[in-house]
Amino acid sequence: MMSMELTKVFFMVFWVKCFVSCSEDAYLNTALQLMSETPLIDGHNDLPWQLRLRFNNQLSKVDLHTFNGTHTNIPKIKEGRLGAQFWSAFVRCDTQYKDAVRQTLEQIDIVHRMCQKYPDVFMFAYSSQDILDAFRQNKTASLIGVEGGHSIDSSLGTLRTMYQLGVRYLTLTHSCNTPWADNWLEDTESEPSQHNGLTPFGKQVIHEMNRLGMLIDLAHVTVKVMEQVLEMSQAPVIFSHSSAYSICKHKRNVPDHILTKVKEKKGIVMVNFYNDYVTCSHTANISNVADHFDHIKKIGGAEIIGFGGDYDGVTRLPEGLEDVSKVPRLVAELLRRGWKNEEVKAALGENLLRVLREAEKVRDNLSSRVPDDLPIPYEQVENPCRTSYGYDVPNQAAVHQLATFSLLITVLLLQALISH
Repeated sequence: MMSMELTKVFFMVFWVKCFVSCSEDAYLNTALQLMSETPLIDGHNDLPWQLRLRFNNQLSKVDLHTFNGTHTNIPKIKEGRLGAQFWSAFVRCDTQYKDAVRQTLEQIDIVHRMCQKYPDVFMFAYSSQDILDAFRQNKTASLIGVEGGHSIDSSLGTLRTMYQLGVRYLTLTHSCNTPWADNWLEDTESEPSQHNGLTPFGKQVIHEMNRLGMLIDLAHVTVKVMEQVLEMSQAPVIFSHSSAYSICKHKRNVPDHILTKVKEKKGIVMVNFYNDYVTCSHTANISNVADHFDHIKKIGGAEIIGFGGDYDGVTRLPEGLEDVSKVPRLVAELLRRGWKNEEVKAALGENLLRVLREAEKVRDNLSSRVPDDLPIPYEQVENPCRTSYGYDVPNQAAVHQLATFSLLITVLLLQALISH
């Protein structure tokens, strides 16, 4: 009798496990089907930065088919069904006022070289149509986002040049202020407000990005900057890799009143997978990430959501989302939670395509506007490494060098007198 009962229990457990497994497989199969119809467009990946750190951008020394030391490589991209990627052209804040522009150009260069080295895998994309063309060819459309306004060195000419090189978004700041915009750390009160948001030149940057058709990325800025840009931009804005503040109260995340404004502006928040932004702790799982998707949908609708994993730019990732190959599991989790197919497809890529098309439309409508050539006031960028050619001021770098030379002569004369 006992044996019969144990047999019944065994079969019940077996069939329950089988039912759950079959259900999970069904959600994953649906996810993969949807991802075959709509490109997964990820807003932020730092593989180019890893290539600098590990190989000094010597692409000849690494094979992305076999290298497994990063969250991203070609097999993982294929398994993860990555349709399009904004590769981050990132350089650290300590390059500001030094060699930020040079290093950023080198990061832009390596994305182009990735596409040239692996033409069967990557296709460089300049436009929304290019993304769709790459997807139809079963290639990963490769776009560039510059992560940090320090990379343009307060120069609208540099901004325009980077656009010509294929940059399609600029994150206004990283974790440091520029001479024209405040970064998110000010909201933590760890440092005082420097500009109260955007300076007049910062507003010039916004207008010029609208004119160019370059997306404005509000990840990393203060709430004040978010509010100002959402008010003044003629095009939708993006958060390339940020999550929901109500779920994890980290200042890098987006508060609800901003989510509402993003909805009004028809922009997009691309959810970051970094554990610290997902759960405000060192551990997280797929369900925790899906909570952010659910909350953003609740506040702003499925039409403002996207994916912004931040792979290869973070040190801690959720269980089940350890690398780029695992993203279909998150899509399956959204389906398990009752997301409709059309909502999932919107989040996968249709939302970002809409935003980019609208930015391109604004660019076309502003085609008669001449480029802004009013430079930032020199006193706002003056430092010993910067010359003042073109400004109606003495060349401060030359003055500094002369002063240094005079000081050196004085020291040498004093040493000569003392020795005698």
